[in-house]
Amino acid sequence: MRKTNARRPGAGVSIAGIALILTLTGSLLAQAPRPGAKLDDTPTFGERIDVRVVNVEVVVTDKSGNRVPGLPPGDFRLKVDGKEVPIEFFSEVRGGDAVAPGPGEGPTVAGLPSLAPGTPVGTSYLVFIDDYFSLLQRRDEVLNSLRNDLAQLHPEDRMAIVAYDGRRLSMLASWTSDQAALARALKEALKRPAHGLERVAELHSFDSGRRLRPVDFEPAGRRFLNNRLDVEELVYARRLADQVGKSVDAAVSTLRSFASPPGRKVMLLLDGGWPFSAGSYVANDTGRPVLEREVPNGDVLLRPLADTANLLGYTVYPVDVPGLDALGSGVDASEGGPPPLVTFPIRQQEVYAALDFVAQATGGEALRAGQRKVALARAAADTRSYYWLGFTPVQKRNDQHHDVRVEVRRPGLKVRSRSGYVDLSKNGESAMMVESAMLFGSPAGTASLPVELGAATRSGRREILVPIKIALPVAAMTVVPIEGEYRTELEVRAAAVDDNGDRSDIPVVPIKLAFKKPPETGKYVPYNLTLKLRRARQHLVIALFDPLGVRILTAEADVNPPK
Repeated sequence: MRKTNARRPGAGVSIAGIALILTLTGSLLAQAPRPGAKLDDTPTFGERIDVRVVNVEVVVTDKSGNRVPGLPPGDFRLKVDGKEVPIEFFSEVRGGDAVAPGPGEGPTVAGLPSLAPGTPVGTSYLVFIDDYFSLLQRRDEVLNSLRNDLAQLHPEDRMAIVAYDGRRLSMLASWTSDQAALARALKEALKRPAHGLERVAELHSFDSGRRLRPVDFEPAGRRFLNNRLDVEELVYARRLADQVGKSVDAAVSTLRSFASPPGRKVMLLLDGGWPFSAGSYVANDTGRPVLEREVPNGDVLLRPLADTANLLGYTVYPVDVPGLDALGSGVDASEGGPPPLVTFPIRQQEVYAALDFVAQATGGEALRAGQRKVALARAAADTRSYYWLGFTPVQKRNDQHHDVRVEVRRPGLKVRSRSGYVDLSKNGESAMMVESAMLFGSPAGTASLPVELGAATRSGRREILVPIKIALPVAAMTVVPIEGEYRTELEVRAAAVDDNGDRSDIPVVPIKLAFKKPPETGKYVPYNLTLKLRRARQHLVIALFDPLGVRILTAEADVNPPK
């Protein structure tokens, strides 16, 4: 979830911030579970992430752009942080099927799923719809094309669909191969409002205000050196960068929530026209290169998306769904792709630069202009044939990024692959799993976390205190006998989102419990905490995580400030 500041949890209050005051009582409450609740076998919505083997999907083409099949492992060179590493696992997937190795090439990827020779290798398509930036007509054009092209899916393929409106993520379809169910989900997506016109109105308002200012007769040479934004430009650029950051964070959270599907992993990113550099987009002047350090550009805003996709093995295909860029030259390329980039105005260049950045970092392709009408078909064709390389990294579990580069020893061939991976820590893995449950809730038919909110009270001029009582279910705990006691360790996490879609940090509160005798499954441990929130309407999500048993229970509530 999006962090609104860099403070440690509890040290202060952010836009939708949380500080915690905690108490724990030691007795057990006899409380019967709700009818139908199944705490003992509660499944985890977030998926475990296994990065013991790093997989790199590689596309090789000749000078004409044609795929080059039949290359043996010896034709590839794999470098991590500039140093060559051995390719421990190798397989070629051709037309969606694993190819048997040639004489003397050894076994295919032992340890990677479904890569026995001749076995179909499915693709998992994760569709992310950014309703926050997209224009309704152009978004629906892409959604209708996805519906029409669902027949492109093979029996072993699957798809999940998630939409973001600037405030909340909505899961329209979890992983399924049922094309009828996917068609219904896309039909529901078509009914959702799109907020791109609001972004366009904001840009119109800024441009109109700028046109009312006196004409600047500054010489071109001096204007070239004036690469700082003025006050009005800086305010709007920061606002735009923050809006892009919120959408990017939503896409990152979506990836984390669908971490480990089988087969090839693909994200279709319908991004609605995010600019790479908000500063250059706002200045909109080819004679004035903006070097504004106070506004984050795409290297900062988009890097978390690329890193998360590479961590989880997703290839991202950004789809050009016009939003802000619809105000550009009005040029719309044919089905064959866009004309050369130099023909586009600077604002459309910035949008294309964002598409290209994410695609190149993850080994995908940017589906621009007319290609958006065949997005699924293009992505399916591109991911049916590739080489699958694998290596075992030296793991430090420290969340550090590492560069990956694949080269082909034969001259004249081009390679496309992802550019890195992240050495995920155990805390990072747990955070992903819990975050997914907090975003989308516990699976249907499972128990939620019993929570009771008290009346909110004022705490100063801008903050409120919200008392919360939680009943920690014994059945959701993994209790271990240690030194004559029965112990368990749990985590409670809380997050809030306000009406503007700003999300808080997610403080992690460890809980250690000890019992003299094995606790009864049907009982609960009372636990109290107080949240300090900004004085505004908030949507609150609380999660209980059992790291050892990998169980997650969640609860949601709306908090209204006192008048």
